[in-house]
Amino acid sequence: MLPIEISSTLEKLRSRETTPSALSAFFLDKIDKLNPSINAFSEVIRDGWRSVTPEQALYGIPIAIKDLIDVQGHATRAGSPKFFGDAPASSDAFVVEKLKAAGATIIGKTHTHEIALGITGINPHYGPVHNPHNLDYISGGSSSGSAAAIAAGMCLGALGTDTGGSIRIPSSLCGVVGIKPTTGRVSARGVVPLSWNLDHVGPIAATVEDVAILLQVIAGYDALDPASVNVPVDDYLTQINDGMRGWRVALLSGEDLAASNPGVLDALNNAAKVFTELGATVTPVEIEILRTASNANLQITLSDAAAFHRERLTEHPDWFGEDVRQRLEMGMWSNVTEYSLARRMQTEVKRYFEGFFADYDILILPTTASTAVPIEGLKSAEYAPRLTSFTAPFNLAGLPALSVPCGSVDGLPVGLQIVGPAWGEGRVLRAGRAFEQHT
Repeated sequence: MLPIEISSTLEKLRSRETTPSALSAFFLDKIDKLNPSINAFSEVIRDGWRSVTPEQALYGIPIAIKDLIDVQGHATRAGSPKFFGDAPASSDAFVVEKLKAAGATIIGKTHTHEIALGITGINPHYGPVHNPHNLDYISGGSSSGSAAAIAAGMCLGALGTDTGGSIRIPSSLCGVVGIKPTTGRVSARGVVPLSWNLDHVGPIAATVEDVAILLQVIAGYDALDPASVNVPVDDYLTQINDGMRGWRVALLSGEDLAASNPGVLDALNNAAKVFTELGATVTPVEIEILRTASNANLQITLSDAAAFHRERLTEHPDWFGEDVRQRLEMGMWSNVTEYSLARRMQTEVKRYFEGFFADYDILILPTTASTAVPIEGLKSAEYAPRLTSFTAPFNLAGLPALSVPCGSVDGLPVGLQIVGPAWGEGRVLRAGRAFEQHT
């Protein structure tokens, strides 16, 4: 299963081997053929193609948008139709504005775990998103449809959101590339929130270079988003192919890896060998704060989600799926002291990693402790910690984290997570590109 690349498609468009309208028609046809079995798209946008020019960064490139993100004229249902309904969005989210200005074609909205509060992609209202590598298995979530659409080759790029791993987890399970940027790097204006303190918006694509192309477009300061940070955006593509000779790579080790699938650990160790072959020094490290950070991330997520959805939960709890309702109720039951302690832990974790990345250029670890699992009989809320233990700490810390494919177990993809210091998206993309090219 080989998704098509943005970079090579742009070359064909600019050399007039194809046209934006023909490209759009090609992918719409693929969606018509594949989506009934995969269930990645909640809505197909057939009139998203517009007049564009070859000078634009995403000249005619078909992009899918997670149905948590506003696209003008189309409903944002957030995977929860009884609450959010069919009313069309009156304006584009900031990231969609940026994509359109860059010449992208918005080809559809993709399914999400309900209100983004889950990581399996099993939605009681719309059904599960199926993993293209095995239709009986989960795609991961909550950016389920976006990752599955890329893996199945139904579009060239997609946007997701990530509060505890929701870009990286489905990217890992579906065998594609996804990045969670630094907190404040990409505006979340026009995105239905899950946690005001932990939400991130980021791209998913077939390759690291493609993710870099998309991130270059959507990154930047938004004065209308109070969480946006006015830090200059690097040119992610200038040095992406410069390798990583002499870099200091930290390899997660110790008890936190104990519950991981043996095949996942084998893939991690093989990845460490690749970085050594690339000229980096790889050092095993234990990071005892990860488990505490993951628990604090969960506390903040559930409390913030319960605060945002409090009226819906009070008036119509039965309108939520069972797994989401249970987690929202947990957030309602939490007290101010627990929340305050979690926010204090967030401060401590950020400071810890400031010191950590003074000693190391990047950290590598699994994206998820296991590969995808069967849909049948899975309890989403119970399984969540198994998939978020390696991703959630970096939402809490607000650090850039990339998931890139690094092998497979029984035909199901394994993801390698590459984490860097705050505002170090260029660094993790460069490392991911070096790994990708070498393997």
